Amino acid sequence: MNDFSKILDKAKELEEKMKESQQKIKNITVEGTSGTGSVKVTLNGDGEMLKIFISPDTLDEEKSIIEDLITAAHNNAKEKLKTRTSEEISKAAGGFNLPGFKWPL
Repeated sequence: MNDFSKILDKAKELEEKMKESQQKIKNITVEGTSGTGSVKVTLNGDGEMLKIFISPDTLDEEKSIIEDLITAAHNNAKEKLKTRTSEEISKAAGGFNLPGFKWPL
């Protein structure tokens, strides 16, 4: 029974760390770029776009090129957010070796 108490204590500790981690994730901001910085997209931890920058020179390009640059910058930002989120979750789960449980959720 003592082992079960330890497991419950660890689960409560993990739950608390995960709550803290979720709050930290909400405060993350990442910037994705494309076209050597001619387009930049900033996302928050919830994946919402906060800001988009398009250089004046880029606005002279064809519409389809601008659309591709925006898409690429957004995808770059999403990938950075995924990495940062995974890192934060790993920190929270650090020391909790749960077999068969993969991070991120």
